[in-house]
Amino acid sequence: MQRKKFIELSFLSALCALYSPLELMASPKKNDGYLSDNQNDLSDNINVRYIRQGNSSYESLRQGFNKRINKLPAVIALCSSAIGVAEAVKYAAKNNLAVAVKSGGHCMEGFSCNNDGLVINLSEMKSMRWINDDNIQVEPGCTLKDIYDFILPKNKIIPGGSCAGVGIGGLVMGGGYGLLARKFGLTCDSLREITMVDGTGKIIQAQSDSELLWACKGGNNGNFGIVTSLTFKVHHAPNSMQSFRFKSFQTTKEKSKEILKKWFEVTALLPANCFSAFVQNGKTAYILLTNVGATDEKVQKAITGLKSVTEKHTQTGQIPLSSALKVYYGQTTPLYFKNASAGLYNDFNTIAPFVDKILDLVLSTPGMIYQVNTLGGKIQDAEFEKLSSFPHRKFNYLSELQTYWKQPEQGKKLMQQFQKVQTIFKENGITAQYRNYPDVDFINAPQIYYGANFNKLVEIKKQYDPNNLFRYEQGIKV
Repeated sequence: MQRKKFIELSFLSALCALYSPLELMASPKKNDGYLSDNQNDLSDNINVRYIRQGNSSYESLRQGFNKRINKLPAVIALCSSAIGVAEAVKYAAKNNLAVAVKSGGHCMEGFSCNNDGLVINLSEMKSMRWINDDNIQVEPGCTLKDIYDFILPKNKIIPGGSCAGVGIGGLVMGGGYGLLARKFGLTCDSLREITMVDGTGKIIQAQSDSELLWACKGGNNGNFGIVTSLTFKVHHAPNSMQSFRFKSFQTTKEKSKEILKKWFEVTALLPANCFSAFVQNGKTAYILLTNVGATDEKVQKAITGLKSVTEKHTQTGQIPLSSALKVYYGQTTPLYFKNASAGLYNDFNTIAPFVDKILDLVLSTPGMIYQVNTLGGKIQDAEFEKLSSFPHRKFNYLSELQTYWKQPEQGKKLMQQFQKVQTIFKENGITAQYRNYPDVDFINAPQIYYGANFNKLVEIKKQYDPNNLFRYEQGIKV
């Protein structure tokens, strides 16, 4: 791919996963891959349709956006309601089939699918309704584009990411962040109520169950239940967004390090209206700064500082928010890639002792991208921390590593380079990781994803899924 395309992809995949919504299926037909009464006691009904290999839609329903991942579930349950999800869960329990959950299919490591198990597909559950002027109720298959199209005409917003195809169900269960998180908090911080199907097939309302709601706000990535509806508080949407971009080309390790150090310095002082990301893509250093407030003295100081260490600078005018978000709506066709969290940290000093090694590998590996994104602001609100299981609020920055390729045979070498970079971070004590950007090679993954909240989440798992029906490579187990 061209360097410009890689840079575009890096921002889109960093803000959220890049998946497209699944196509709706046609009515079931006998002998076309659907399981019927005489096939393992399954029958289709208005609430759930069962699909297996041989059905024309099996391939599209099982495949995620990441082309390097190839899993073959025994059965796909395409559900249209909470009742359908409950029926599918009971069938899986009866037949001891591991359950994976797919709303938008955005997991970077393919945990929303499995081999030889049951995949509960929620892509048809896409209803949305206004409860009142300040609250909406949506189903988990709704994409961010669906939700933004629904609420932005009323000048309302939730702080969800910006990629169009991301399913709200998976995003919020791991926390969820994007361009507006520093202003409003994580996506899960706007979650007010859920309906969930547990590991026994019981449908639970969590309006008054503060512990279950706490667990689902950052700790329920397919761990102990399937959320079938979500109620969100909506916020008054900013009128507009302005974007600033800074680039340097053919950077050396020393130059990239200088830019990165300056970026940390200026972003530490940014107001909560702003988001920023540093991207090292091969030998190109790229910085994005967005602002949904006034360009005040602090913002201007950041712009001046970034201009002083980069070569090219561009900016937009004040663009209406609905139009500005569409710039980041993202790639819609599947790609070969690996994208994972590369650690959370607070300042440049945390990585200064070993960042030369990181930059050496990135600069010498075409197709590899190292990115750091701003956290802080409202994400660090003490009340939000109390009410959610998201464990990493003390950190100011989230980093990630990405690599892309066009042909399957190109992946092996890039994956080896990827692992070398991740090893450097690990060996230097960078262990806290963001669950929505998983890496299948992380050791003790649930502990590093959920931090100090891991043990409490285990107890909740025991309560709602004692038989480990919901299980995948890095899930919480009891």
